[in-house]
Amino acid sequence: MPLAETEWDLVTMWVREYLLDTTDPHTQLVQYGFSPDFVSALQLTAVSAENARALVQASRKDIQRQLKIVEVLAAVDRLAVLPEVSKALEFQARLREDYRAHASQDNFRTCVLKNGTEVFIDRQNLRETLRQFVGDPEKSVLLVDGDPGSGRSYTYNFIRHIGQHYGFRPARVTLSHTTTADKVVRRLADFVADPRAGLSPLNPTELNDLLPSIDDAVHWVVGRATAVEDRFWLVLDECDKLDPSSDVYDFIGQLALAIYEHAAVRGDQAPRLVLLGYGPAMRQLPYELRGSLCWDTARVAEPADLCNFFDQYFHESPPGFLGTAEPEESTIAELVDVAVQEVLRATERDGIGDESYMRRICTAAEGAIRVYQTL
Repeated sequence: MPLAETEWDLVTMWVREYLLDTTDPHTQLVQYGFSPDFVSALQLTAVSAENARALVQASRKDIQRQLKIVEVLAAVDRLAVLPEVSKALEFQARLREDYRAHASQDNFRTCVLKNGTEVFIDRQNLRETLRQFVGDPEKSVLLVDGDPGSGRSYTYNFIRHIGQHYGFRPARVTLSHTTTADKVVRRLADFVADPRAGLSPLNPTELNDLLPSIDDAVHWVVGRATAVEDRFWLVLDECDKLDPSSDVYDFIGQLALAIYEHAAVRGDQAPRLVLLGYGPAMRQLPYELRGSLCWDTARVAEPADLCNFFDQYFHESPPGFLGTAEPEESTIAELVDVAVQEVLRATERDGIGDESYMRRICTAAEGAIRVYQTL
């Protein structure tokens, strides 16, 4: 299971106190087994706190480096004699499991995400579209449309899962009827600002009146997202909730174009843009982007999709009561049939309220998994 932000803060503190409390951080890191090329690319100073943040940020870009930094910390003598080492060993075990899963499984086909219970049902087209989007440096904008309640926003959960394995961090802004370009710029600026620099210096005045001001602010956000250590995917959710006359449409076009232009210079370090709820009938993006777009259409999961989901789940994680031997296909089929019927029954029973049908399906499937995990 990935480490949470508060847990990475703890790792950063350990690095500062037990690993980089030295006047020669480059030599220290090489001695602990970090590659010379990796260490030489770090911007290290005489300030251990800054060095710790730089090392952790660089290490978080892929799972192998995440595991490396925690393994080194767990072996440092000064930490190994303290009670805190138990927490470091816990982190190490979790990241080793993540690394094992990353190396042995196709992460684009994962059906159960974080904590071993969060489900992502079907969306085979999205999975392959994301595989193409991640692997093609020429693609810079992903658009996901579909009917309301079909799981467009839930796409963000799967993007977070993929980001953990492929070294990028999604930053989401949820839009509404009253959202303005000014609000979106400020929110994105908070995400991409360097935390070491304090508050963002951006002051996008009169964004709602002057398009050039939007353009300047967009290039500032994209420039910051490109310059920082993290690789960002900028996610704008519920685009269909915007007022038809909203200046956010101008902002989206300018943002997509700025990302396209930065990618030509900075390559994969430039951010990418994800638009959830942005359909073909909405305002067209700039013509220059026609070769840089990936599309996906969400749809509500049907019983056949649930069957495929539980079939994959029970093959990958057979319930404990089946024992250690590989279960027979007939046994798996029976488990699948019972699970699907229970999920559909729970979905219909809980159909009163504001939750969409797709969300109720996911909630019921997660409840079924928790039950099977206890058997």
